[in-house]
Amino acid sequence: MSNDNADDRRNDPYAEAEALADEAWRLAAQAVTDGDEDRISDAAVAKLFTAAVKLYAAKADRGERSPRALLGKYDEVVSPTEALTAATELLRALRLGPMEFGLWARRRPEDYHELEPDAPPLATAPANPKP
Repeated sequence: MSNDNADDRRNDPYAEAEALADEAWRLAAQAVTDGDEDRISDAAVAKLFTAAVKLYAAKADRGERSPRALLGKYDEVVSPTEALTAATELLRALRLGPMEFGLWARRRPEDYHELEPDAPPLATAPANPKP
């Protein structure tokens, strides 16, 4: 990073979020590795989770894009079980079910982050399919 960018970032009131995210990631990973996740309160986890969901949704909706939601390429950081546990609890917390999720789920080309750069494009339905 050049000095100009460092100076710009130093004056950015949200730059601290980068450092806080790194620290939260480090502490959470350590707690899970050590089996000490209960030493972090449910309220603290809910606060972090809520902040992450709100920030992600704002970036996705206002930026009209789907930023990568998780670290790692596939399931090397978050397992399918962990992802589905979190997704289920998000739906339950808002009194939503799989039907609402299915109706709301969006598909954008960038949603398919796991595709290799050389992979062929995904097939899409024609705009006006003929019967």
